[in-house]
Amino acid sequence: MTYTHLSQCLDDLERHGQLVRIDQEIDPHLEMGAIQRRVFQAGGPALLFTRVKGCSFPMAGNIFGTVDRIRFIFRKTLPRVRRVLAAKADPSVLLKRPWQVPSLALAAYHALPRKVFTGPILEHETTLSDLPQLVSWPMDGGPYVTLPQVYTHSPQRPGMRFSNMGMYRVQLAGNEFVPNKEVGLHYQICRGIGVHHAEAIEKSQALRVNIFVGGPPAMTLAAIMPLPENLPELFFAGMLAGHRIPMVTRSGHLPMPAQADFCISGIVDPHAQKPEGPFGDHLGYYSLTHPFPVLKVTSVLHRPHAIWPFTTVGRPPQEDTIFGTFIHELTRDLVPTVFSGIHQVHAVDAAGVHPLLLALGSERYVPYAPVRKPRELVTNGLALLGSTQTSLAKYLFIAAREDDLSLSCHHVPAFFRHVLERLDPTRDLHFVTKTTMDTLDYSGTGLNEGSKVMWTVAGPPVNRLATQLPTRFHLPGAFTNPRVFEPGMLVIQGPRHQLPRDTADPLVDVLCNTLQSQGDDFGFPLLVIVDDPDFTTRTWDNFLWVTFTRSDPATDIYGVGSFIRCKHWGCTGPVIIDARIKSFHAPLLDPDPAIEKKVDALGAPGGPLHGII
Repeated sequence: MTYTHLSQCLDDLERHGQLVRIDQEIDPHLEMGAIQRRVFQAGGPALLFTRVKGCSFPMAGNIFGTVDRIRFIFRKTLPRVRRVLAAKADPSVLLKRPWQVPSLALAAYHALPRKVFTGPILEHETTLSDLPQLVSWPMDGGPYVTLPQVYTHSPQRPGMRFSNMGMYRVQLAGNEFVPNKEVGLHYQICRGIGVHHAEAIEKSQALRVNIFVGGPPAMTLAAIMPLPENLPELFFAGMLAGHRIPMVTRSGHLPMPAQADFCISGIVDPHAQKPEGPFGDHLGYYSLTHPFPVLKVTSVLHRPHAIWPFTTVGRPPQEDTIFGTFIHELTRDLVPTVFSGIHQVHAVDAAGVHPLLLALGSERYVPYAPVRKPRELVTNGLALLGSTQTSLAKYLFIAAREDDLSLSCHHVPAFFRHVLERLDPTRDLHFVTKTTMDTLDYSGTGLNEGSKVMWTVAGPPVNRLATQLPTRFHLPGAFTNPRVFEPGMLVIQGPRHQLPRDTADPLVDVLCNTLQSQGDDFGFPLLVIVDDPDFTTRTWDNFLWVTFTRSDPATDIYGVGSFIRCKHWGCTGPVIIDARIKSFHAPLLDPDPAIEKKVDALGAPGGPLHGII
């Protein structure tokens, strides 16, 4: 079955036992987000909240809460989309399977939007304050749209052919926004809307923006797809939806999906900014208040019986984790066509996606060399850090596929063990400093600023990975509680961090000198300093989250026997990552205990979530 609008999808999920209605009144301020997160963690169904406190519109959450449910929603069109992507990855497939050509032609036809003169979205108008006011976390700066489809045209090449549609944060109220007149538009670096905004600034003209909510589920998925700049997300949505997306245009406005549930229209003045945030984000911390573009709203439209879809984000895994898993499933065969020499990539969700990227590449530059060492891998790594969404990676670990054909960068423990067995810290770490980094990452030297590092390994194992501390091992007084996490990986507790941003810690230098006095090789190529070793070593997810969200490579990587030679940094002994919470880091996301008790009551016998959470 294909869906032209959201209600069809929700009705279908309900018929198949994959949606639960909650008919008692639920507050969108904290309570609804907490419910959605708990049901997601339990692997539960989609949720339809029919009585939303303070709002006449129903809300739907956890729609995309499992990969199986996404596959179910797109069960009719996924085989065709997969064939299109397979043909993109290997065009010779059309010669091998010519009977697939008509199916691919139909997919291409569905990709083209269809212009219409009217549609349900034009039937009703409302105000920003009458929309659902979802607040997910206690310190959020106001209500947010959490599944928006933010749509713009290129000012230099207007039209749907050069449109962009992305899922950028939209703050509906709070801070300095004029009530019912303005919303905050927070987009991170390396996003398509930024290109359009830059063009508008260059031409000194306002940028028109439409924010769609709901509509065909394919529109939501398309808004988060990492597509090439020459392929509009709107076109991909048509392929995934299995029909041409009908787009209706009002005079003086951008097109909008005729079947959208809501559309917020407005303009961004070239240089207008206002404070936006804070907001509980997908790294597991709050992103704080900063100036971002402000959208001056000209209209808020909705279809009859409109439903407001939403999600909440927080420390992974969350519903956006499922989006990432599904996208990888769709696009994994395209990786070698985008990055020559790269066979596999994994943006690690447990580490907040952008902080940690694992990759498998080829090392073929000098096949006759008596010693294999990273050469092509460095080129491949620079390509990953130089284009598309992988350019936001902060830590890149890249290994040569030829050294172990069974290795997968999706098997994280095995991948780390492979890397540490082969790491030569005198040559294999490559830093990029004073560069851009993810807008949501507060570990760097400033907003959007920080560093990156590549760990490149090739060749046979050269390190013995220990599982026990040597008898001679000891730490200086400021550091305590050493824990062996995995072979070759040691976690220790450090003192509370109290230094300013962009400052190395002399206490860690003392640690390095103490370890060097005990000999360079004690079987632990990687040592991580944390605030709480018990928590960090409890699970791999905890280790990845702590280590890679709380450190900036150039500031927080140290080494035993470190040196700089011809501008290259290296060390002779273990690499040390300082992953303590820094004095300047954003606050952690902590749920409201009173709200959690309310959610517990919904899961008690007789409650609508009994047996689900």
